This record gives sequence, C-alpha cells and structure tokens, in this order.
Amino acid sequence: MEENQIAHLLIELWDDVQKPAIFWQVGVLAVCLLIAGLIARQIRAVLRQRQSTNPEYLRGASEEGVRRVVFPLSALLLVTLARVTLDKWHHVNLLKLAVPLLMAMAVIRLTVHALKRAFPRAGWLASFERFFAFGAWAVVALHIVGVLPAVIDGLEQISFPVGKASVNLWMLLQGLLTVMLTVLVALWLAGVVEARLMHTEGLDANLKLVFARLSKALLIVLAVSIGLPLVGIDLTALSVFGGALGVGLGLGMQKIAANYVSGFILLLDRSIRMGNLISVGNERGIVSQITTRYTVLKGMSGIESIVPNETLVGAVVQNETFTDPRVRIALPVQVSYAADLEKAMAIMVEAARKQPRVMDDPGPGAFLEAFADSGINLQLGFWIRDPTEGTLGIRSAINMEIWRRFKEEGIEIPFPQREVRVLNPAPSMPIEHLGSAVSVQPQ
Repeated sequence: MEENQIAHLLIELWDDVQKPAIFWQVGVLAVCLLIAGLIARQIRAVLRQRQSTNPEYLRGASEEGVRRVVFPLSALLLVTLARVTLDKWHHVNLLKLAVPLLMAMAVIRLTVHALKRAFPRAGWLASFERFFAFGAWAVVALHIVGVLPAVIDGLEQISFPVGKASVNLWMLLQGLLTVMLTVLVALWLAGVVEARLMHTEGLDANLKLVFARLSKALLIVLAVSIGLPLVGIDLTALSVFGGALGVGLGLGMQKIAANYVSGFILLLDRSIRMGNLISVGNERGIVSQITTRYTVLKGMSGIESIVPNETLVGAVVQNETFTDPRVRIALPVQVSYAADLEKAMAIMVEAARKQPRVMDDPGPGAFLEAFADSGINLQLGFWIRDPTEGTLGIRSAINMEIWRRFKEEGIEIPFPQREVRVLNPAPSMPIEHLGSAVSVQPQ
C-alpha cells in the first residue's frame, strides 16, 4: 500500500468503528480466528497420532514448528477469503488491517522456529524472539500509519561509494534482512539434512558429521550468494574488501583455521570416534563430542576436557578402543623373601578370576618381576574388555581379595624397616645427646 492508501484505509476504518456495522467485521474476524485455532488443534492431533505410530514421521520439521506456523497461516488464508467474499456487500477495512498483522505473526514464528532448529542449545533465543517480534511489529505499525515510506526515503539519502558502486543504508538494510532470511532457510534445511543423516543406517558416525557440516557450510554460502544479488548488491563490488578481509583473517586466525581443518581430518580418517577412550598429553577420557574446532573428552571423574583438534592431529594419541577394546591391567604386589611364591601367585590369579569383568581368554597370570630390597616384586596381569567403565573399582576389588587371602595364608606383605644402632655411647651421656653417634642401616 502507498501512503495515501493507508491513510484512506485508516479513515474508513475510523468511520466503520462509529457505525454498528463494525460488529460484522469483528464477528467475521473472530470466526476466522476461531476456525484457524480449531484447524491448528486438529492438525496437531493428527501429527501426534502419526508420530506415535511412525517416529520418523516429520523428523526434522517437528510438530512444534508446525504448531507455531499453522495458526497464523490458516487465519491469514481465512481472513483473505472472507475479505474477498464480503467486499462486495460490506466494508472490510478491519479485515484488510488484519492481513499484514497475521503475515507479521507468521514471519515471526517461522523465523524463531528456524533459529531453534539451527541453534537448539542457544540460550539467547528467548531474548532474540522478543527483540525480533518488537522489530517486526514496529515495522508493521510504521507501515500501517504511513510513516514507513518516509523512513525509507531518509535511509536512501544516506549513501556512500564502495568501489565503482554506490550503496545506501536502505540497500544495506535490505541486504541484511534478505541474507538473514536466506541464511535462516539454509540453517533450517541444514537441520533437516542433519536429522536425516543422523538416522541413516549403514553410514559411519564420523561421515554423518562430515556430510552434515559440509552441507551446512555450503547452504550458508549459497544463501549469502543468493541473498545479496536479490537486493541489487553486486558481489564484485565487495571482492576487494573480501580479499583484504580474507588475508587479515588468514593471518590472525591461523590457529582457528588449523583446528577447523584438523577437525575435518579427524572426522574423515575416523582415527578418533565417538565413545573411544583416548589419552593425549595429561588428558584421558571418553570422546563425547567431536566438532570442527575441538573435541570433548569426558574423564572418569566426570570432568570434561576441551581439546583443540590441532592437538589431536599433531600429537601422539593413545586410543584404547581404536580397533580392539581389550586392555591389559598390571597390578604390582610385593611379598617377603620367606613367602611361598607359588601359593602367593596362585592366590593372585584366583583373586583376579573372581571378578566378572576379567576375561578368561586371555586369562590372568602372575609373574615374578624383580628381587627388591624389602621383598620380591610380583605382578598380576589380566585383561578386560570394557575400559570405558573405569579400572579403579576392579583394581581395588582384586587388591582387597589378595590382602584378605594373604592374611589367611600367613603370607607377609613387607614394608621398609630400619634398625638403629648406637655406636660407643658414653655411660653418662643422656640419650637425647646421642644424635651424632647414631647410624641408620636398612635391615
């Protein structure tokens, strides 16, 4: 609508308000909204029923998104039909005014839903939804009262050259809004593609992540490439600026770029997968998340470590569950020289066999490791197939069983002992002054 048409609409609407005939428009609008609410409720019920029988139904679009959009779109369709039908016999100024309001409501809900699909864990969406709704309703209000054309003219007057082209604020604002809209559509499509890929059987988990992120990046680039020319912004005019910006980002963000490249390498070569138990440097844990910039390791204590992907590519990584989840654990045990070694070693093997996590093939074994100062060093070796469950519990249980059985069989676990000898003490010298004449020798 032009400014004079909007002013004429407001004047006619004011005249209608002063007449009893306005109740016809209010009633028709109320009926349209009521029918739209019933349609939305029925569609929600149908979607819930189909999803209960087929969980894959509408995966990626979600019932919540349909619920948010179906009401304003249904109301917009009904109000438009009612306006066209009643325009022959009655004034429909109120219905004409309701059309842009319902369109704004549909755009707001659709935009917020696309953002929720693109950023499911973002905490700022609630604040953004209020801000975006306020901005959209403000634009609609300016359009209704006829101030929007004047604002647009003022923005067009503020222009500046970019290369050989001239760009004004209104063009930039249009470009920003168009790019935002196309990017939102691209993010929504990327969410749908990712949801489909994640539930595709027969495809490796790392390849799913790679394809999902590549599709997301390509869709975003395609959205920007489509959005800017739609508003008349020539991409060649931004080539110089983009080149300078690219050089600056390349020099200042080498580490970040290296992490992103390393992330794609990890996802493609599948050397580290979700659920692997790995050690890198001083960090050890289960891989709980792999992104294009970092990898999250959840330690046995519950602490999560964020490791840059460049570290995982450039350092030695111990992957305990890479090709074989079986892990050997060694428990050192020391007995005295007077102990029966065969019996002690048999007790150690028996204590390991009692634990259900210890594998039978290969079975546990005891070995004589070394003759130490205070006793004989033995080693109990056994294999487990579930290192991701931790090893502290099983080591503690086996040690407790060995200690109990050693006490029952009289096998001594030695400890360091020292003998103090006093060399040539003077008869009248108090014992507290013998420090200089004391020698300590191991027994």
